[in-house]
Amino acid sequence: MSLTYGFVKCKIVSKPVLKSSRHKKEIQYHLHATLSVPVAGGGAPQKWDSAVNVGTNDADDLLRYRLVFDFHHPLLETLRAADAGFNDLTDSNDLPALDFLRSNVLDETGSWRDSGIMDGSADPEPVASLKKLLTKAQTAKADVYIFGRTFTDGSNGIHDVHMNQGSSGSFLNNGKDDHNDHNQIWQDGAVIVDFGEPEASAYFTAFTQQMVPTDDLGNPEADSHEIEDADDGTLAKAAVG
Repeated sequence: MSLTYGFVKCKIVSKPVLKSSRHKKEIQYHLHATLSVPVAGGGAPQKWDSAVNVGTNDADDLLRYRLVFDFHHPLLETLRAADAGFNDLTDSNDLPALDFLRSNVLDETGSWRDSGIMDGSADPEPVASLKKLLTKAQTAKADVYIFGRTFTDGSNGIHDVHMNQGSSGSFLNNGKDDHNDHNQIWQDGAVIVDFGEPEASAYFTAFTQQMVPTDDLGNPEADSHEIEDADDGTLAKAAVG
């Protein structure tokens, strides 16, 4: 039932470009950049595409995002020690796999902000700020960690760089078949940029139509609501309590 999930430790080797794609009744926008990804055993690095969600043209389905430049979390030590390339975390249920509701990864990252309504330009936030960050990462040859799911068309790339639970309709996880893009816990997406300082820069997102809390399949519970600041790590705290 699991989709291939993990993070790619890489370098950005092209300027980020804003692209759009239609999803049913809305247009979603992504920043695409070419990644240089080392392969196990040596040899020439692979070129991967990355599709990082930055918003939609639908006022009823915006992104809720956090873009922070003082990200400090023990996760950083794990990422810095990881091998360059794709690190498979499929079926993991603990950090470094990400789950915004079942871990403390969002602690001290501020509040959720709503994206602007996308019009095809790079002016609305978070596009403008994230584009600057990724361009700086390219210039500095910084280590970049992109969490998400690998492309399913046979090409090299990573997408679903957003929370991957709490969706409804065709995204519901029925626990039986492995349809693409279904909900799943411990498969949330993010971008972390390491400039070699004690802290890093990080980008986290969720769609406003994704509802929380979620069950063990990642589907919305009956009393679900849009994600709020108070939801960060709630399910982890409940499990401990």
